[in-house]
This record gives sequence, structure tokens and C-alpha cells, in this order.
Amino acid sequence: MIAELGLAMLWLAAALALLQLAAGAFALSARGRELGGIVRPVAVVQGVLCALSFFALIVLFLRTDLSVKLVATNSHSLKPFVYKLAGTWGNHEGSMLLWVTVMGLAGSFVALFERRLREATMLATLAGQAFVSIGFYAFLLFSSNPFERLPEPAAEGNGLNPLLQDIGLAFHPPTLYLGYVGLSVAFSFAIGALITRDVGPAFARAMRPWVLGAWIFLSLGITAGSYWAYYELGWGGWWFWDPVENASLMPWLAATALLHSASVLAARNALRAWTVMLGVVAFSMSMIGTFLVRSGILTSVHAFAVDPERGSFILALLAIYIGGALALFATRASTITEGARFAPVSRESALVVNNVALSAILGIVLVGTLYPLLTEAFDEKVSVGPPYFNPMGAIFFVPMLVVMAIGPMLRWRGDRAARVSGKLAIPALAAAATALGLVALAPTIKPMPFLGIALAVGLAVASVLPLVGRELKRTPLPTWGMVVAHFGIAVALFGVGSDSAFSTEKLVASRVGETHAVGPWQVTLSDIEPVAGPNWTAIEATMAASHAGGAASELHSQSRNFTSPPLVTSESALLTRWNGQLYAVLGEEADDQRWQLRLWWKPFVPMIWYGGLLIGLGGLLALIGRVAHDVRRLRAEGKIAYRRQRQGR
Repeated sequence: MIAELGLAMLWLAAALALLQLAAGAFALSARGRELGGIVRPVAVVQGVLCALSFFALIVLFLRTDLSVKLVATNSHSLKPFVYKLAGTWGNHEGSMLLWVTVMGLAGSFVALFERRLREATMLATLAGQAFVSIGFYAFLLFSSNPFERLPEPAAEGNGLNPLLQDIGLAFHPPTLYLGYVGLSVAFSFAIGALITRDVGPAFARAMRPWVLGAWIFLSLGITAGSYWAYYELGWGGWWFWDPVENASLMPWLAATALLHSASVLAARNALRAWTVMLGVVAFSMSMIGTFLVRSGILTSVHAFAVDPERGSFILALLAIYIGGALALFATRASTITEGARFAPVSRESALVVNNVALSAILGIVLVGTLYPLLTEAFDEKVSVGPPYFNPMGAIFFVPMLVVMAIGPMLRWRGDRAARVSGKLAIPALAAAATALGLVALAPTIKPMPFLGIALAVGLAVASVLPLVGRELKRTPLPTWGMVVAHFGIAVALFGVGSDSAFSTEKLVASRVGETHAVGPWQVTLSDIEPVAGPNWTAIEATMAASHAGGAASELHSQSRNFTSPPLVTSESALLTRWNGQLYAVLGEEADDQRWQLRLWWKPFVPMIWYGGLLIGLGGLLALIGRVAHDVRRLRAEGKIAYRRQRQGR
């Protein structure tokens, strides 16, 4: 009964999306203005129905209802509670239902709280959001029904992919989806503004919180996914340029450019065409990522579906949405005025330079991701990895970091280079001192890590300079957010450079009691014993690790054997210090009662994820500041309107 209720609510939500689209479209004409009043309530009810449908699916997974095909395929009665819950979205159909649920709720919040746009633009925006939603409803209902029943209930479920049986599954996909769907709202705002020719500061102020929220969730989702892969896969790496990893990076790059562009439009009425175009591009990257994950053209732990028909459906949606948006932009581009001008030396110019760099990096990642797929279609396998992505990206990333250090110190509209040159000397000296220290202490360091570490130190110093001379208690939260986010980028970059330059790896075949050196660590294999978990058995290695002759700490690494579905996984052991992380993985049993051990010493590698968290925190501070400012402004406008009304009486 629960499955039927969930499916019924999904059908009703789809029907309301059709009504929302029709009413919003007709309300823009002279004849249908009366229909405008129902668009907002319909959007709210649609979001509620989506949420109830998704809640029904959660209940089915928590109860392990094996009469539902999706539950039987992706769950198991013995699976721990948290993995039953996370298993709801750890599959193709459930993740798509989560997608439309977040999209529906986002439309509800827009309908309830957005009052800054002209009513016509608001109606066009909600109609655009409904138009996007309808395609995903059709995809779910006709191609990927999450509530499909089996002819006979299964005796037991197949279980969840063991690589996904990790607490990371509870956080990583939902945060990414919140980011993707936030970009769909930005896309709808761009479409609405193009339809009504209302591209201006009000449009940017309305869209900016959604872009900022999406950017925060994408930042946290990518950070969580990177750390999840780092400790779960047992390869010792934090980024592999996997096509599906790139699929999450590309929307983040576009959202970063869009966020800066929208801020310029909101504050200075400039970069109008840039903002609209980036709104379309950002959601395009989300759609391309969705296509890559669900088309069956990739084989990856991230890939939820291997059905070409589903891929064709999503490809058709991508062509309709993105092709239609680009066609609309082409027809309305002449109506988008240039906006306010600014001098070559100004904060706007710095943001434009960074937007160009981000767009170039996005293009590099997009080409590197799609090119192997294109060549494979012609029976030619090509691998594109770090030798392409790293140097090509650095061509634009390095200048972008320099401009990022300078830009926040420049004034809006126009400035003089001489005014900021004194301040710039401080981060420049810090970067130069770091470079000299690296040359003296690590003369064999490679150019890329060398540049990364030196620039990271310079950017870290430059990021706090906008606070110099301010009364900190009265500094606006968005300024604090900018400082923290830029500092987070410097921290993450320092971690990346240090890991690349100074990591030490050792692969050994060890007997119990033997000690091995890796970096400043001495690691002793103390014991090997079998252990059992809720739905797995394992061989566990106990190791004693001491740093530079200090007290020993105990580590545990496991080789786990899952039976439903059958798979062997490696559970890494991590020991974190202030200056890095010891990483240990147990491999297979070798000859003569020896066991394979893979050991890494990774200096400052945790700073990669600390930096990611700081980036997200900076975005959150900026979002809180923006929302609080908008609330105060709306209250002030409400009071003024009330006084005028009283005076009119």
C-alpha cells in the first residue's frame, strides 16, 4: 500500500507541474492573468507531494519491503539501519526521486519566499522550473519507476554495493544533489528573466542566494566525496580525474563563475549577459554529469545505471533544456543591455579575468572527460589523466590565483594600481620566502607542487588583507565569507602541493612482528586475526605505529568479504597528526605467512579537506549575511509601504 501511495503522489506532483507550467505561461498573456494567482500555491503543493513520495520510499527501504523491486535489488534484511536509509538514494531510481524531490521543494521555497522580482518574471521563473521538473517526472514514471512491484516478493534482497556501504553515502550524494538542483533554480531564474526581458540587479539578487547555496553544497559534496574515495578505495589518492568526479567538478567551476558574476550584477549592474549565460552553462554541466552517470557509457562505482535507453532519455532532456535555453538566449541577447561600465583596474575586471579562467578550466575538464568517450565510439581507447589535466589546468589556474589575491583589495568601478601595490608586497614576500625555503630544503621538488605551495602561502596572506583597517565587529558577513573561502582555497592548495611533493609510499610483504619504516614512522605488524561485522567477515591487521621514536599508536586495517553481493574491499587505517597522515592498507596473504602491506606517509594531506570545509563555511557566512540583509531590506520596505498606506487614508 505504501508503494502505491508513493507512486500516486508522484503522479499527482507531475500533474501539478503540468498545471504550474500551463498556468504560468498563460498568466504572462493578457487573457490569462487571472491564472497567475494559482501558480505559487500549486508549486508549494507539488513540492509537498514530492517530499511525501520520497518519504514513502524511505519507509519501504527501512522496512525492507522485498515486494518492491528497487528494495529487493538494492537492500538486504541484515544490512545496518544507516545503510538501509542511505540505500534509498544509493541507486538509480531512488537518487532520481531524491533529485525531483529537492527540485520540487526548491520550487516551493521560491514560490513562498521570493518577493523581489516583478510578478511576471516570477511567474516565468516558476513556469521554467515546472518545465524542467516535468522532464524528470516523465523520466521517473515511464523509465525508472522506484515503486515497481515484483510479481512475487523476493526471499531476500541483493544488498547494496559494498563500496557504498559507508557513512559517506549518507552525506555525499544528497549534498551534491542539493547543489545540482540549486543550479536548476538559477537556470529557471535565467529563463524567466530572458522571457520577460528583466535582466537586472533585482534578478541577480533573487538568484544569488540559490547560486550561493548550490555552491556551498557542491563544495561540501565534492570535499566529502574526495575524502570518502581516499579512505574507502585504499589507493591512497584523493582525486583520480575519474569522469564522474569531473562531472561534479564541472558544475562547481561554472557555479563559482556564476556566483561572482551575479554578485557584480547585483551590486554594480554589470555583466548582465555573462550572468545569464553562466546560469544556463552551470545547469548544463549538471545535466551532462547526470547523463554520464546514468547513460551506461561509464563503468564506475559512481555509475547508477547501465541502461542505454535511460541515457537516451536524459540526452533528449539535455537537448531540449539546454538547446532551448541557448536558442532563447540567442534571440534575446540583443535586448540585454551592456550595463554599467568599469575601468580595467577595478574589482569587476578582476572578477571578469577569474571568470574567463574558470570557464577555460571548465572547457579543459569537459574536453578531457568527453574525448575518451568520443574515441571509444570509434573503437579507439584513449586514457586522459593527470598528464593532461594538471598542466593544462595550471595554465589558467596559476594566473587566476594571482588575480584572486589582488581582486578583493581593488575598488569597484575603478582604482589605481599604485594604491594597492604596498599591500600586495606582503603576500608577494610571503610567497617568495616560501619559494626560497623550498629551494633550500627540497631542491628536487617538481615545478607544479613548488608553484602550488608558494602560491598557497601568498594567497593565504592576501586573503586576510581585506580585513586590515576594518572594525572587525562591524565587518559584513559576506566580507568574512569571502575571506574564509579564499583562505580555504589556500589551505586546500597547500595540502595538495605538500601531498604531491613529499608523500612517501612503501609496499612490503610482512610477517607478524616485523617493523617497516615509511617517512618518519616505524610501523610494526602486531597481529592478524579474523573478525565479523553485521553483514561481512574480515581479516584484520593490527599495527603499532610510532612517530620519530615516540609512543606507539594502534591502527587497524581490514580486508572485508561481503557475501550479498559478493565483493572483497579494503578498509584503510588512518593516523592523523598536525603535520600529516599515516595511511595503511592490508592486502592479500603472500608466501610464507607474510601479508602485503601498503604504507604511505602523506605530509599535510588533511589540509585538502580542511580547506574544503573552510570554503563551505565561507559560503555559509556569505549566505547568512545576504539573507539577513535582504530580510532587513524587505522589512524596511514593508514599513514604508504601511506608512504610505496609513497616510493615504
